[in-house]
Amino acid sequence: MEDFTYEDFGNYTYDEDDLMPHEESVFLHKSTCTGDALCVSLLVITTTIFLLGSCGNALVIWISGFKMKKTVNTTWYLSLAISDFVFCIFLPFLITNMAMGRWIFGLFLCKFTSSVLFLNMFSSIFLLVVISVDRCVSVIFPVWAQNHRTVRKASVIVILAWVLAIGLSLPSAVFRDIKHQMGRSICYNNYTFHQHSHEIIGVSRFVGGFAVPFMVISVCYSVIILKLRTNRMTKSSKPFKVMTALIATFFICWLPYHVFILLEVNQQHHNHYILTVGTQVGTCLAAANSFLNPVLYVFMGNDFQQRCKTSLLSKMENAMGDDGRTTSRYLSRSSSMDGRVSTHI
Repeated sequence: MEDFTYEDFGNYTYDEDDLMPHEESVFLHKSTCTGDALCVSLLVITTTIFLLGSCGNALVIWISGFKMKKTVNTTWYLSLAISDFVFCIFLPFLITNMAMGRWIFGLFLCKFTSSVLFLNMFSSIFLLVVISVDRCVSVIFPVWAQNHRTVRKASVIVILAWVLAIGLSLPSAVFRDIKHQMGRSICYNNYTFHQHSHEIIGVSRFVGGFAVPFMVISVCYSVIILKLRTNRMTKSSKPFKVMTALIATFFICWLPYHVFILLEVNQQHHNHYILTVGTQVGTCLAAANSFLNPVLYVFMGNDFQQRCKTSLLSKMENAMGDDGRTTSRYLSRSSSMDGRVSTHI
């Protein structure tokens, strides 16, 4: 394999005893990225994700945080957008490292950047789970949700999601290190002094960052779809398409990354080149989720196509403000019946 380096936001690791001069991070290169087609492609994709993700999420933050009344829905959107926005604004550190083939920002930023990126990776995933559960509860128990869904409770849930994300991102600050090799610095994961720590971290990130969230999201939207299908008021297939897109996007963006992270735990049993390319592609797909979230959760909001004649700000305000009302419209009759039952219960 050619000598070049690409550092993802954080997992591809070799035991220090096994490191060859050309095997210290995800990719290794001579000096710059320009001589390798794959590296150039990844550089372009990551830069595009940075630009689209930063602009899209900044727009959502502005609308939901400053132009709209604070509600439970805008609390979800604002928190998710902040998580994805922070993720995106730290991508230039990785883009620079990718282009130069070396880490030039020192040990503190090596640890801090990786920790922040993982923090926002987990917080974004957990917030997607929260939004899914909230939508599911609103559909199954519409009257209860109307009486008990408050901004204060939503804010507490968001804080808990961030605290959990912080806990899962701390290993990056502990194990991230810098190694000087052949006149350049490399920011990488150093697990050599802690036995089985690599396996524990890899498995915990897969379980907490993909398996459990994906299962919860799938169950929630499956319940919503079944509820809509059994309701006679359902005339449009749009809710099914949006929900299918949400689940499929989450699966496509995150599964490759976590699969190759798990394979990398036992790297000695797998082809180095396949792990290298797979980790790179998986990292780009995972990062792409940060700019796809605003599209799926906001721009594909209720009646978006009918609002094309209005301004962009009006479309976004209506999409976020009316979120969850598509299903409630289809369930308008059954909601009143559920309300009578819930009142007695």
